[in-house]
Amino acid sequence: MVMPMLTGYRVLDLSQFVAGPTCTRILAEAGADVIKLELAPFGDRTRAGGLRPTRPEFKGSSQSTYYFQHNHSKRSLALDFKHPEGRELIRQLVAQSDVLVENFSPGVMDKAGLGYDALKAINPRLVMCSISLAGQEGPLSRKPGYDYIAQAYAGVTDLVGEPDGEPALITMAVGDAATGMAAAMAVGFALLHRERTGEGQHIEASLLDTYFNMHERNLPRISLRGDFTPQRTGSQHPDGGPTGVFRCADGKFVTLATLPHQWKQLVQALEMPQLLDDARFATGSLRRANNGALKDVVEEWLLRFPTREAAIAHLEAHRIPVAPVLTLNEAMAHPHMRERGTVRRTAHPMLGEFDIPGMPVRFSAWQSGHVLRADLLGEHNEGILREVLRLDDDDIRGLYLSGVLVRDAMLEHTPREKAGSGAD
Repeated sequence: MVMPMLTGYRVLDLSQFVAGPTCTRILAEAGADVIKLELAPFGDRTRAGGLRPTRPEFKGSSQSTYYFQHNHSKRSLALDFKHPEGRELIRQLVAQSDVLVENFSPGVMDKAGLGYDALKAINPRLVMCSISLAGQEGPLSRKPGYDYIAQAYAGVTDLVGEPDGEPALITMAVGDAATGMAAAMAVGFALLHRERTGEGQHIEASLLDTYFNMHERNLPRISLRGDFTPQRTGSQHPDGGPTGVFRCADGKFVTLATLPHQWKQLVQALEMPQLLDDARFATGSLRRANNGALKDVVEEWLLRFPTREAAIAHLEAHRIPVAPVLTLNEAMAHPHMRERGTVRRTAHPMLGEFDIPGMPVRFSAWQSGHVLRADLLGEHNEGILREVLRLDDDDIRGLYLSGVLVRDAMLEHTPREKAGSGAD
């Protein structure tokens, strides 16, 4: 079996929730030894979210489906970040690591004596990635916030919703996940740079920067046309096409996505040649201006078909980009998602069997085939400290007694030697 690509690299994950853990989870699946530094006493906040074990003997454990999804394939070292000895352990681990990823509010790491300049003095080859709402500097940099706050500041929330209604949230971690993937990409670039030069560096990734990169074409329009303000268009794309969501005869919905050069092709598929002579739809800009009328035309045509599937089959026969609007339940069950591993099945002794997303990319030279698992809080405390820092049993016992180290109570019923002496 081919070894994962990042085998031999050690990553310290000092992040919580979604963006940072997404970055380090990708690195972990690619083979890096990711040590998740969880903060006492509760660890990553997602341990309290998602579904928790329901069997009486497992109640009160630090495991959850939310935590598992974003932190599988890592090793948990749980310590008191505020304790001087806890911060000293982090410094010692930095000296033995390649990457550190953190998503504290800007200034927290510096205040703790763990800013990039301090860590660079310990390990000049360190690649440090700081993930935040709005970056490490600037008027918004010290503002606390999450994905939805970044959506609002990036002009995204205002574009979602019906034209005559209120703005709406994108109720998914779009910015978090995309920022995590961008951060993982940047870490890979920085490691490549280090291989060539021997030089580490500090990477900044922010949700706000990521969201602005998602604006497809409106930034130049606004900057060149002072009177232009994008408007909410509900189920229809503002650039017409037609592109948007359309109701079928059976009450279900399809998404149709056509570009201006496909107009004649769509007219042929609709079997409505008169549309080519309709002044309202003569050009792309006119179709955009008459988006509502074009939607009515398409939905009236869809009534000819008894089911959504029949309409899709007809459009696909003419190579028109179209898709059913699936519920998440339907999407998870789709054979394509299962065959590719876009949705993958995993199992946990406390949580049972459940689905999580697969890797967002595929590699021809390596395929992930290992069984996924996620640690309980502090499950690998002893193994990491013995292996990486060469601490002995007395040292580790002292750290527990002083409150520097914490661990899940469930692990008290497990021999500590079994709790980890290496990556799984």
